[in-house]
Amino acid sequence: MQIVETVLALILTLGILVTLHEAGHFWVARRCGVKVLRFSVGFGKPLFSWYDRQGTEFAVAAIPLGGYVKMLDEREGPVPEELKDQAFNAKPPSKRIAIAAAGPIANFLFAIAAYWLLSVVGFTTVAPIVGDVSQGSVAERVGLTSGMEIHQVDGRRVTSWRDVNMRLLERTGEFGEVTIDVSQNGNRGTLRGALDGWSLSEDTPNPLNEFGVTPWRPDVPAVLGEISPGGRAEAGGLKSGDRVVEVDGKPVADWFELVAFIREAPEKPLELTVERDGRMEQIRVTPAERTADDGSVTGFVGAGVSEVTWPDHVLRDVSYGPLAAIPNAVSETWGDTRLTLVAIKKMVTGLLSPTNLSGPITIARIAEASVSSGFEDFIRFLAYLSVSLGVLNLLPIPVLDGGHIVYYTIEAIRRKPLSEQAQAFGLRIGMAMILTLMVFALYNDLMRL
Repeated sequence: MQIVETVLALILTLGILVTLHEAGHFWVARRCGVKVLRFSVGFGKPLFSWYDRQGTEFAVAAIPLGGYVKMLDEREGPVPEELKDQAFNAKPPSKRIAIAAAGPIANFLFAIAAYWLLSVVGFTTVAPIVGDVSQGSVAERVGLTSGMEIHQVDGRRVTSWRDVNMRLLERTGEFGEVTIDVSQNGNRGTLRGALDGWSLSEDTPNPLNEFGVTPWRPDVPAVLGEISPGGRAEAGGLKSGDRVVEVDGKPVADWFELVAFIREAPEKPLELTVERDGRMEQIRVTPAERTADDGSVTGFVGAGVSEVTWPDHVLRDVSYGPLAAIPNAVSETWGDTRLTLVAIKKMVTGLLSPTNLSGPITIARIAEASVSSGFEDFIRFLAYLSVSLGVLNLLPIPVLDGGHIVYYTIEAIRRKPLSEQAQAFGLRIGMAMILTLMVFALYNDLMRL
């Protein structure tokens, strides 16, 4: 069932973004007088299709991992004399550039609209308040201490740990100074410190953790929430609402201490003392064994934590009026664009490991998680992925929109197109690059399973 939900989330996510991207190409192509033959969401044989009054076929195809807009083009087949003025290749370079750029632009416009909607509707976020600071970390050198609330990183406003993560991710591998605006006990100030080339791990990058900050969190009692069907917790007789007070006679202070006991005891029976309906009961549970990517073995029982209530003083309500939301939405979109460009640059220069590149499996898992976590998270995920899709499509690689824009720009400057041989050679190189990236991204996905 989990696999089905993940696949459906992937189809929904890609379906939305691909449709928007191709709709950009379609809309501008028609405005430029180009006849569109087919608008397809997905590749392969159409599952179903229909035609509009202008003869364009709209199709939903069997492979939901992309889409395309097919236009009338003399390079792809004979064109009737009366339709030659509607062929894509017959239009001047400026119109072809506009058509190629329209897809990525549609992605950016969608992100702006998504962030505008979130800004107007409003949302509640947990303030980025520092819990613990690791000794010898960058955070300690900067001067962060427990209880400080972070307001800005490098002069850019942050309202959540997500924002802080994004700002820090931009600075990975750098040696310059980072500035952080903080407040504590009613006093506000600015902290400064050298990054000294701090970097992220190759496999599971966590900017906050590797920067040396643990977010503040309320006390989480060792109370069980959801019990996984067929798991060791259910087999042992644990129930939702149970409060674990002891493990093998040792007191349990909170949920994290309970997790530590379980992780350290794979396939070893544990005697749990639980409080249930005002009574103490003894329950024996044997954690199952789980092997991580690094080869370490830990235990797990298939039980989640009961919902934690955050105190009001750490919650921040964020909302804007319809007009004020516009610059905020543009700023959010530019932040995502900047982050994507910085990540690409740092992968190329070696400051960020290529193992962080993700493919369809990781996208599917994140999509499923964001769908299940609520409207705000799903919209944010869609917006960020839409920006990433727009940026990647604008890269000057043949096959992508950016590569076509380069070809048409050269044609406009030379006043004649590149030779067919040169274009074909570039397309082969571009195809090889894209296939290589796809295979590498899929390999990374499989390694994360």
